Amino acid sequence: MLVVPALTFLAEDEEFDPNTVTPGVWGFVVTFLIMVVVLLLILDMVRRIRRTNYRIEVREQLEAEARDAEIAEADGQVTDASGTLPPAEPGSPDDDPDETSAR
Repeated sequence: MLVVPALTFLAEDEEFDPNTVTPGVWGFVVTFLIMVVVLLLILDMVRRIRRTNYRIEVREQLEAEARDAEIAEADGQVTDASGTLPPAEPGSPDDDPDETSAR
């Protein structure tokens, strides 16, 4: 209990010069370096998150293409890599629907 009045008494005796209490050049340098390190960490984190999201998208596309190929194979249809049916060959019955309806 006697410590608090003693500290206030000592604090009243000392006067601080505001010019000597500032952090100075070294304080600015250390703060600037910490800011640069934090900025680099944030950029690295964003890059890693973006790369992970791209990998997930590619994996989902590959799984969808494989699933579509399996479904088409089960139905007996042949598909190309884009998942669309190849164009019909000339002279096939599916070539022109107007010709079959005219007969």
